Amino acid sequence: MRFGVLTGGGDCPGLNAVIRALVRKGVKEYGFEFVGFRDGWKGPLEGLTMPLDIAATRGILPRGGTILGSSRTNPFKIDGGVEKIQANLAKMGIDALIAIGGEDTLGVATKLDQLGVKVIGVPKTIDNDLNNTDYTFGFDTAVNIAVEAIDRLHTTAESHHRALIVEVMGRHAGWIALHSGLAGGAACILIPEVPFSIDKVCEWVESRFKSSYAPIIVVAEGALPQDGDLITKDKTLDAFGHVKLSGIGDWLAQEIEKRTGKEARTTILGHIQRGGTPTAFDRVLATRFGLHAITAAYEGDWGKMVALHGTKIARVPLASATEKLKTVDPELLKEAEIFFG
Repeated sequence: MRFGVLTGGGDCPGLNAVIRALVRKGVKEYGFEFVGFRDGWKGPLEGLTMPLDIAATRGILPRGGTILGSSRTNPFKIDGGVEKIQANLAKMGIDALIAIGGEDTLGVATKLDQLGVKVIGVPKTIDNDLNNTDYTFGFDTAVNIAVEAIDRLHTTAESHHRALIVEVMGRHAGWIALHSGLAGGAACILIPEVPFSIDKVCEWVESRFKSSYAPIIVVAEGALPQDGDLITKDKTLDAFGHVKLSGIGDWLAQEIEKRTGKEARTTILGHIQRGGTPTAFDRVLATRFGLHAITAAYEGDWGKMVALHGTKIARVPLASATEKLKTVDPELLKEAEIFFG
C-alpha cells in the first residue's frame, strides 16, 4: 500500500517522532510506501509532496517542528477543494491518508473519512484539549518550557518587588496554565473554564507581597474576567474561524497596577512553547502513536484515531476526537487554590 502522511495546524514537539515511527515500522514490517504531503491539507489539495522513506526520517526524533511543514488550510472552505484532494490521491496512487493534527486537522480528516477516503488519525496539540485521549504529545514539552520560564521569573520578580504575569497558550482549555502554574508555584492560575474576579486576583497579589514574596500569575490566553470579554489581537479569523487571541496578560498588568499600586509586568511565552526539542515523555508518546497508527492501517481499521487511555494505546472513532473539547474540570483548579495568594 501507498500512504500519504500530513501534519496540520500549529507545529508541535513530537511530530517528527510520529513520522519516523510510521515510516520505520511501515517499511520494515509491512513493506509500505510513503509520500509526505507538504504543509498540512495544502499538500493533497495542491499536490505538494516530498519523499518519505527511512533515509528521510533518520535523525529527526529529537527535532521540534515538522519536516513536512504545516498550515491551517481548510479544503472545505475552498471551492472544489475536496474533489481536488480525491483526484490528487487517485493520480498519485495514494491508498490512504495518515493525518497528524488537532481539532481542525482531524475535523477535516473525519469529513473525508465520511466521504470514503481511507484515513487514520493521530492526535496532536500542545493544548491537550482533544477529546477521547488522556494526553496529546507536545503538551508535556509546552508545560516544561512554561515551568522553566516561571522558575526564572520568580527571582527577577522578587529582586524588583514586582508582580509578573505569565501568559501561556490555551484558547478554550487551561491545561498548560493549570499544570505549569501548579508546578511553578504561581500565586494564582487563570483559565478559560472559570471566569476570574480581578478583585480576587488583586487580593492574592497583595497577600503574596505581604508574605515578602513577589507574585507570579499564570494566565491562559483565553481566560475571561467575570465582567469582561475575550481579549483579541484583532477581528480577523483564520481558515477555521478562530480569532487571534492576545492581550489578557497586558490587561491584567494594567489592572493590578491601577488597583494595588504595585508594579506589574507581563511575559507572553507565545510560540516559544511550541518550538524546540520534545521532552522524553513526548518522544515516547509520539513514537507509540506512530507505531500503533500504522498497525491500524495494516489491519484496515479506517476511520480511527490512536489515543492514550491510561498507559495503553487504544483506537477510538476518529469523529470522537472532535465531538467536544476536553476542558479542565473546575474541581482541578479548586485543588490548586490552596496555594494561591
